[in-house]
Amino acid sequence: MALLTQLRYGVEYLALRTVIGIVRLVPLDKAVPLSAWTWRKLAPLGKRRHKRALDNLAIAFPEKTPEQREQIALDAWSNLGRVMVETMQLDRILQQPERIEVINKDTIERYRGKLGSLICCSLHTGNWELASWPLVEIEAHSAAIYRLVNNPYVDAYLRKQRERLYPDGMFSRGATGINRAAGLNTARHIGSYLRQGGRIGMLVDLYDRRGIEVPFFGREASSSVFPALLARRIGCRIWLGRCIRINEESRFKVEMVEIKVPFSDNKDEDIKAITTSIQGQFEEWIREYPEQWMWSNRKWS
Repeated sequence: MALLTQLRYGVEYLALRTVIGIVRLVPLDKAVPLSAWTWRKLAPLGKRRHKRALDNLAIAFPEKTPEQREQIALDAWSNLGRVMVETMQLDRILQQPERIEVINKDTIERYRGKLGSLICCSLHTGNWELASWPLVEIEAHSAAIYRLVNNPYVDAYLRKQRERLYPDGMFSRGATGINRAAGLNTARHIGSYLRQGGRIGMLVDLYDRRGIEVPFFGREASSSVFPALLARRIGCRIWLGRCIRINEESRFKVEMVEIKVPFSDNKDEDIKAITTSIQGQFEEWIREYPEQWMWSNRKWS
């Protein structure tokens, strides 16, 4: 059985590398619009995911017409198509930093060489892979939390492609072991990394069944408390990052803002206040560019 599993992993990995190889034969700026068009046409045929996107949009924008919400959903599928190709050519994008503009670069630059421990929370908008780019620019080595891929060959390949973004490695959800680069995700090890002055990025905009209810587009949504727990326990900063796509191209603006981490006598209230601030800022950003957020994922229970 183990041999069959290894063979399956090998076949999956070869299939992935073949697809990536074909995609990389096409110049980025030609492959991206083709993928966007394809996703826009085919993704709505998966009726369950498309319906979820429309249901989420109805919660977020009840004032909009069904036709307007349909248009946002289709635009969001196009954005996902762009992200897919860009992920396969991520190294090439990172070799062309002129594609990425840091909106508040002067503010970020002040922390060069003296940032200290930091939690960077971002959301699935624009191309979220690039939300931590400002940390790369100021040489503030960081790590990230990501979802483990069951296939170890695919998982190793995906981590390898992100080494420039996260030179301190990647903690994977649900993994075991002691090697951070191989993917270790426990609160204890992440906490230890932050106490040593580390910087870590995480996506925390989607539904979290272990989270707490905070307002999001006028309705309570179960949201991750992990960044708030860590910041409150360790005493590190929280920055929120977003990536904005420019004119449907593979060009981006990236922004990071800091939120307050309160330290009152009521830890639970502090954690709720932090989580509310995070999700509130995310809502503000999504309202600005709704077509760039991933509406097809679960947010409300």
